[in-house]
Amino acid sequence: NLDPGRLINLLEAYTGRTVVSSTTLIVFDEIQACGRVLTSLKYFRENAPQYHIIAAGSTLGVSVQNRSSSFPVGNVEMLTLHPLDFEEFLEALGEDLLIAAIREGYNTNRPLHESLHSKALDLYRSYLVVGGMPAAISAYLRERKVMDSSLIQQAILSAYTADMTKYATASETSKIIACYDSIPAQLAKENRKFQYKVVRKGGSASLFGASIDWLAASSLVEKCERIEGGFMPPSAYRDLSAFKLYMSDVGLLANKSGIPASMMLSEHAGFTFLGAMAENYIAQTLRAKGYPLYYWESGGQAEVDFILQKGEILIPIEVKAGEHVKSRSLSVYRERYKSELSIRLSTRQFGFQNGQKSLPLYAAFCL
Repeated sequence: NLDPGRLINLLEAYTGRTVVSSTTLIVFDEIQACGRVLTSLKYFRENAPQYHIIAAGSTLGVSVQNRSSSFPVGNVEMLTLHPLDFEEFLEALGEDLLIAAIREGYNTNRPLHESLHSKALDLYRSYLVVGGMPAAISAYLRERKVMDSSLIQQAILSAYTADMTKYATASETSKIIACYDSIPAQLAKENRKFQYKVVRKGGSASLFGASIDWLAASSLVEKCERIEGGFMPPSAYRDLSAFKLYMSDVGLLANKSGIPASMMLSEHAGFTFLGAMAENYIAQTLRAKGYPLYYWESGGQAEVDFILQKGEILIPIEVKAGEHVKSRSLSVYRERYKSELSIRLSTRQFGFQNGQKSLPLYAAFCL
């Protein structure tokens, strides 16, 4: 019996509190664990709309995709909560004036004062270690020590593994975990396209494809698909067999990869994996802004890290972890598809020249 009146009576009896429709917010956490509660949302919407209800689920996307319960289509407003982006990280630190300065630099293409630029880069490096998970940021805020977030991140990664075990079959679980664990190795390659053979020798899409779908549906990874041409709309030119996988949070990637925080925080850091970290950071930022992720490749000769659709135009984006920004890929793309604007992200200052907008990595939230 999923009658809302009966369910409200049960909630009141269990909690010892009176539910007042005008002032009480009812929260069903991890709702995917109980399909009937998920189904009850339909009856609340139709028969008792006066109640205010929020339902949350860490693997709700998987439950909906698998139709393991009767999802109340049309009766629920769906929202995806992403990790905090760098702007929100700065807000948590009380750096509102720095945010304003970054936005002004983005809008005017004028460099920041060198002291502000240096400060923003330092905080960007801290963000690569801490990431955007709320609990990790909360731990960091207590004493501004990046290592304080490490134990929180390890607990989150363990919880993810537990969810894989809980909400997938035994045979699926081992493959899902293997795919997830392979992400640092996938991103460490010069060609960061996801390769099933990296997961397991002899691996294939038929063996691991469903595992990738599970990870994407649960929002544990961000999938960046290759497009075969710089044409509108990019979704029509996807190569479904070629994609990159990024972790949903760059701090979790840093933790899972085992990179010492001291290496990440150094302004002179130049280790190879830093490029993968910067790419993951940009992917995470773009997804938080609501953009789908695409990249472009031309026969292994040129590759553009991200292709951003803004209204009626496609903008090629190249990501560089440091100040070395020489690359021919943007030029190849722009010449082939007559692109009037490109964006290069690096540790360099704001600037604009010959149709190329130069952005510091910390300004990605302005896109």
